[in-house]
Amino acid sequence: MNLSDFDYELPEKLIADYPAEPRDESRLLILDKVNHKIVHDKFFNLSKYLRAGDILVLNNSKVYPARLVGQKKETGGKVEILLNHELIDGEWEVLGKGLKIGATIVFDGSLLECVVNAQNDNCYTVKFNLDCEPFFDEVEKIGNVPIPPYIESKRDVSDIRKKADKENYQTVYAKERGSVAAPTAGLHFTEKVFSDLRERGVDVEELTLHVGLGTFAPVKVDDITKHQIHREFFSIQKDVVRKLILAKKTGHRIVTVGTTSTRVLEYVFSDEKILGSLNESSASTISGWTDIYIYPGYKFKIVDGIVTNFHLPKSTLIMLVSAFAGSDNIKAAYQEAIKNEYRFYSYGDAMIII
Repeated sequence: MNLSDFDYELPEKLIADYPAEPRDESRLLILDKVNHKIVHDKFFNLSKYLRAGDILVLNNSKVYPARLVGQKKETGGKVEILLNHELIDGEWEVLGKGLKIGATIVFDGSLLECVVNAQNDNCYTVKFNLDCEPFFDEVEKIGNVPIPPYIESKRDVSDIRKKADKENYQTVYAKERGSVAAPTAGLHFTEKVFSDLRERGVDVEELTLHVGLGTFAPVKVDDITKHQIHREFFSIQKDVVRKLILAKKTGHRIVTVGTTSTRVLEYVFSDEKILGSLNESSASTISGWTDIYIYPGYKFKIVDGIVTNFHLPKSTLIMLVSAFAGSDNIKAAYQEAIKNEYRFYSYGDAMIII
């Protein structure tokens, strides 16, 4: 399978700079992958396409403002770092440019500072002087949300609406801090949508997958099977897994919100050791790291439907939905969305594949 198989032409005007207001006013394309049919609607009508007894699974990870702008203490030169994940006790893996081992970075208006300890290309290990909640208190004060590059590049530097990203680039149900990028399929949900789902008899469950910087990493090999996907931390309650098993046994559907929720469930249900541990341990939660890579040819174990956004060409995300719906279905849906001027990418419109 070649990378070019997942390419398509998108008019730049269809890249969404900002989300719909209100969120659930975004458009919704319904793709019937079995009958090869497409319907157009609005996201606030999502419940129409689900059935009583279906389980909708959300990723409740919360985005934190991981982009920090500071100065080199020794020279005063401006520097920007992007937090990726904490290694141990205030030591973090970050992305940056032009840093030197031993350099100290300070941040205006903050007690926070860090020392660069190691380097691997543009990836650095830094040690902060604060940890735990004091660290995150400072990050919340001075940090910016690392919105995707294709949005950032279209923004005016002085655009005051950038301040709204801290709220807009966050799902209304976000709980567990740890993502540097939003699970964007969830951005369309509102309390009204959830109310309609409950009235419909749809069960809503949660898991956590902390989205890392690898979500922005391009695929650089022509043979997509040679690509190495990034690892991300996940957790899911065992009771949720048991509910999903029971739902499948009783003929109900499992519908994930986003590729992140999809990857967690497929990882869990592909691992016999994890499933075998459901009744063997006193622990109530399954957690760990997953680098499951889903592309056409993959056989889905648990997921029956996916709520998703329209993804970048040649991305692992479009590969995943192509694996689920079939490449021809996805190509047809994307061309239909372009023809009807849907808004694309993180702040864009949505699709449900069922």
